[in-house]
Amino acid sequence: MTRPFRVAIIGGGIGGVALARALQLQGIDFHLFERAQAFGEIGAGVQMTPNAVKTLKALKVEDGLRRIGFLPEAMVGRNWETGSELFRTPLKDSCLEVYGAEFFHVHRADLHAILSENIAPHQVTFGAHCTGVAQSTGSAIAMFADGTRFEADLVVGADGIHSAVRGALWGEDKPQFTGHMCWRALVPVEEHPLPFVSPDAAFWMGPKAHVVTYYVKGGKAVNIVAVAETEDWVKESWTEHSSTEELMQAYTGWHSNLIELFKRTDPSQTYKWGLFDHDPMDRWSVGHATLLGDAAHPMLPFLSQGAAMAIEDGYVLAEALAHFATDIPAALEAYETERRPRTSQVQLQARERGRTYHLSSPEELRKRDLAYQQEQANNPNAVGIRAEWIYEYDATTCRERFDTQTLTA
Repeated sequence: MTRPFRVAIIGGGIGGVALARALQLQGIDFHLFERAQAFGEIGAGVQMTPNAVKTLKALKVEDGLRRIGFLPEAMVGRNWETGSELFRTPLKDSCLEVYGAEFFHVHRADLHAILSENIAPHQVTFGAHCTGVAQSTGSAIAMFADGTRFEADLVVGADGIHSAVRGALWGEDKPQFTGHMCWRALVPVEEHPLPFVSPDAAFWMGPKAHVVTYYVKGGKAVNIVAVAETEDWVKESWTEHSSTEELMQAYTGWHSNLIELFKRTDPSQTYKWGLFDHDPMDRWSVGHATLLGDAAHPMLPFLSQGAAMAIEDGYVLAEALAHFATDIPAALEAYETERRPRTSQVQLQARERGRTYHLSSPEELRKRDLAYQQEQANNPNAVGIRAEWIYEYDATTCRERFDTQTLTA
């Protein structure tokens, strides 16, 4: 090899910068290519559940996470109309003991900033539109719209649901519209907490729709995620503006606390988009190229795991590359063996939550809510959305499994 071992990262979102930081900690050279002209994330909240927080601590951003984050008191399920509690699971006082890490709410742009703050300018190329990937002997070559090419020992597609790298490796496979649309908005908070927004991760469940609210920025803003079923195709875009009126109209008759919150949204900062999905993949890697995050496993947001899975992916991939040194096939085999079963299960379970959150018949609702109550009685720490198995996972122990995986593969 006439040059140092290096990794090309295509895409500078949460997954791409998490991988960059993980590689940096391992002393592995990388170059990141981002299509935008600068780093930036749409103003939306993201839930960093205990599994993600374990990984963020290993990435040495705990201090930043505590600075930007908000610790919710509990996860609370509420009836859309009456506001009555369907379940209440303690978080702030129990997550560290039960799952080994806390549960934070953060603003996506703040999270991106703490993950990317140590990436040197010479390690990033902005305005880079990747058009494909070619394989070479012992390497892969990323190709860009301006005619430039970049050869690396590994090319990683962290370029989202419409990934050019995925298309180059596996052919055209367009995501499918799920029949759900989503609104996101932020409401500034002058005096915390607002009397009509409890300091929790609140899941309001109603017929063919649900709303999630939680504080971000240390309690200085409330993040709104509102999902509704629709027969109309909705554009897949994080930058499509909506309006306060459109949001309120979609939730006519819902509890007054939600309506009061919706009234305070800023139309210029209220966005809508369609939710799209892919089936789990049987393989992510070809030769010296692989996928990460939404490029590999786009998932519906109903378990709040999209960013968490991308962060876990980035950490595990860097660990595999360090563990297997320059043996790319072995590293990618270990990476996929560790990650694909987990992300596939999260993808499928997120789909199922989309069904259970939106039940509308009285009998179905009665059965669901009774099950919530029984689970709560049996285990006060049970997560009403049945995500314990997600939170228990610890990506930072992946090296313990690599050699075993290799021997049994």
